[in-house]
Amino acid sequence: MDRFELRRLDYSLSDDHVALQNAYKQFFKTHCSIETVRAAEQSGFDKNLWERLCGMGATTMALPESCGGDGATLVDLTLVAEEIGRSLAPVPWIDHVCTARLLGRLGALAEGAAGVAEGEQLAALDPRIGAGRGPRLIPSGSIADHIVVRDGDEVVRLGFASRPAKVDNIGRLPMAWVDPAAADTRAIVGEGPDAVSAYRTALDEWRLLTAAALVGLVEETMTIAAEFAKTRYTLGVPIATLQAISHPLANMAITVQGGRNLARRAAWFMDNEPDERPELAPSAFVFMAEEAARAATMAVHIQGGLGVSAEAAATAYLVRARGWPLAAGDPGATAQRIAEIVTAREGAAQPA
Repeated sequence: MDRFELRRLDYSLSDDHVALQNAYKQFFKTHCSIETVRAAEQSGFDKNLWERLCGMGATTMALPESCGGDGATLVDLTLVAEEIGRSLAPVPWIDHVCTARLLGRLGALAEGAAGVAEGEQLAALDPRIGAGRGPRLIPSGSIADHIVVRDGDEVVRLGFASRPAKVDNIGRLPMAWVDPAAADTRAIVGEGPDAVSAYRTALDEWRLLTAAALVGLVEETMTIAAEFAKTRYTLGVPIATLQAISHPLANMAITVQGGRNLARRAAWFMDNEPDERPELAPSAFVFMAEEAARAATMAVHIQGGLGVSAEAAATAYLVRARGWPLAAGDPGATAQRIAEIVTAREGAAQPA
């Protein structure tokens, strides 16, 4: 078996991957405590943390070298996304890099979007499938300098002199209603089938990286629940030895490994064979959207009355496990897209 064919089946990390993940794990451990997360909940954004993250090269790494970036692969980006989810970092990194990559594909990074590559200006997109033409909720709409939306067969970059007001949401995101008709500036950055295809790719990347973030979120939630279970006793034994506790914790571990493998598999195919398995990225998103909420709910149950308190870290993870996937609207729309991809492929494989 040649190395390329082996890589289609083996998604283990290289030494460089491990070094990259460890660097960002240490970064967020140092600069993004749960207190930092709590302090940023009102706005959904920590500007100081964002500037430090950009200083690490987290935005430029996501862009190809032709756009002045470092040419990181999607597998690399899933590793950063995992650490963002693990720390609940209040930064719009996923929204920003997916939008910047889209603008790069359309050749629109230099014109009118200076500073996006380095993160000096924030960019956001509408991650919903089949969004209409009217106002829409944008996950980073209250802080973005550039908002990219699809309008029919056009991809449009919007600018607002006064940023839209933040809308309260369960995911604690800097979300806002954005009305394209009310934009102060409107520039068409792409049109036609190629532009629409590029936008769809950006949506798949957003779902892929969100799935990876949810993997990190679940793993940290599992750690919180497991540490609690090892220090609480009933009838003289740790509650972690009880099947009602140990079995759900084992299920969380299975979710983490399954979601991680699926996300990395999807990332590899998107980078190397994008037309071969287009259902993998949305599948990773749908899987983690469901399983992350289930795992975080169980972590709260394991902690009992403490878990449901506003001060408990498990509560912070639970609300984001439920809220982050909803930034793209109903996850059922993504599941329907998976069905359409598989149906079309199976139909094409049938003899005439």
